[in-house]
Amino acid sequence: MEETIREKLKHWLEHGLIFLKWVACALLMGLVLGAAGTLFHYCVDGANRYSGQYPYLIWFLPLGGLLIVFLYKITKMERDQGTDLVIRSVRSTEPISIKTAPLIFVSTVLTHLLGGSAGREGAALQLGGSMAAQVGRWFRFDEKDERIMVMCGMSAAFSALFGAPLTAAVFSLEVISVGVMYYSALVPCVLSAVVGCGVAVYFGVIPVRFHLTGIPEMGALPLGKVILLAALCAVLSVVFCLVMHLSGKAYGRLLKNRYLRILAGGLLVIGLTYLFQTRDYNGAGMEVIHRAIDGGEARPEAFALKLALTAVTLGAGYRGGEIVPAFFVGATFGCVMGPLIGLDPSFAAGIGLIALFCGVVNCPLTSLLLGVELFGVQGVLFYAIAVAVSYMLSGYHGLYRGQKIIYSKTEPTFINTTST
Repeated sequence: MEETIREKLKHWLEHGLIFLKWVACALLMGLVLGAAGTLFHYCVDGANRYSGQYPYLIWFLPLGGLLIVFLYKITKMERDQGTDLVIRSVRSTEPISIKTAPLIFVSTVLTHLLGGSAGREGAALQLGGSMAAQVGRWFRFDEKDERIMVMCGMSAAFSALFGAPLTAAVFSLEVISVGVMYYSALVPCVLSAVVGCGVAVYFGVIPVRFHLTGIPEMGALPLGKVILLAALCAVLSVVFCLVMHLSGKAYGRLLKNRYLRILAGGLLVIGLTYLFQTRDYNGAGMEVIHRAIDGGEARPEAFALKLALTAVTLGAGYRGGEIVPAFFVGATFGCVMGPLIGLDPSFAAGIGLIALFCGVVNCPLTSLLLGVELFGVQGVLFYAIAVAVSYMLSGYHGLYRGQKIIYSKTEPTFINTTST
């Protein structure tokens, strides 16, 4: 009896010490990456603002691209696989270089400053994951603990940049292996996300929020309309992923030299920008997303043009992320399609945003929390329906090739395949 009590006390003590270790690590990562994410936010935000104020800067995009390739080459990081490597590192022993952090920081700011079409949250995942992995190595953590540190860093940086701590924490747990949640990292991811967001807010970063209107009463007809819109967004998410993947392959086949590739991509972005006769599709495009959701206004072709310009930009080798472009495509598509099927354009834009996001990242719980944090809880049942439909109908396509699909989306079967 005494031996059993002694073993239980020892067990509780070990768990208590592990808990304290991860609380300390989460606080450290939240403070450090909250500050780094805040600085990144202001730099990217300033780059977008200057790009809008001085339109001639886009003519320097090809030169900026050459600089990006040069920086990755001299640091011997030209084969860096970005977010895919960060995701794979949580499941394997693949190391993440600390050089990823400054490289993705500088190259993303350059891409936005000079008019490339890209996001920022994907870059934040690389920034947070690489810095956290380095801290884990400094602390001489073993491989398993270093993986938790990577997820902790991803959560803190994403949360600081976007102001959605629940979404950031769960995304890091859910995106690695679809069908499996890494609950061992729950405490550090949640704490680091909350602290990272708090640091960003303290330094004046305003969390991203939208004013969603036109939410219908629950009923058979509105439910059917939301299911239809979510199904359409699932199809579009497959198109989004295919276009993003195929653009990079097309550049690689046509132009083997990375300098020529990014130079051609920069010239294409300039040409398309003047062809479209608007700067709505350059940069992150948050203003257009706000117009679609807050104002219920979007041009019919906006989602297609944003997808095209983002694929041209990132496929050529410019840096940034795909998440905000996915928000843009989903919100504008929903805003346009909503009135055609009898939904309010603002409400449909919100549904489109979370449904398309779910389709491209295969993270339904994250997408549901994203809807709650961005739009409030009033339409939460519709959000849940939309992400469930999009998750199932988007198949096994995804933005991140490093992501594993552990279980089938249509039956309780272990499949263990990579997203396509």
